Amino acid sequence: MTAVPDELVTTSLEMLSPDQFQPALLDDPALLILPLTAVDVPFYRFLYDAVGDAWRWRDRRLLTDAALAAVLAVNETYVLYVDGAPAGYVELSPDVAGEGVEIVLFGLRAPFTGRGLGKHLLSVGIRRAWELTRSATGRVWVHTCNLDSPVALENYQKRGFMIYDVRREPMPERYRR
Repeated sequence: MTAVPDELVTTSLEMLSPDQFQPALLDDPALLILPLTAVDVPFYRFLYDAVGDAWRWRDRRLLTDAALAAVLAVNETYVLYVDGAPAGYVELSPDVAGEGVEIVLFGLRAPFTGRGLGKHLLSVGIRRAWELTRSATGRVWVHTCNLDSPVALENYQKRGFMIYDVRREPMPERYRR
């Protein structure tokens, strides 16, 4: 793990129309993306830790199993498998108030990075997010920060997201551990 900076820089991005979407899908029979249709907290925690540990993901670790199960019962999670192995996932928060869909979490396990799988998984997630958007004025949005993969922001922008906010704050203690 790299050294933790003193400042957390969070970049918020949005896509206001499906016309902005620039998909980058792979045609590979070894890839399979399946919805996580059962609320499976232990499997989800495995994915969360396997994907997010290198990027200091901590927030979901703070939730009890019951609280996490409640979140998973509402959100949609899609798991990427490569040759049968779970490689990463994308989690979407539903369009409750007609405002759009948030890509809550997205990432790959370390052995699967650098192969174009991230742009593929993100593209599938964005396509599903637009399918879930209930309003013509809805949007799809995502947040990234300076603790994420160094290619995350570029991947979001190449898929069509535009930056709408950048916030800076002292690094929260939970990310220093």
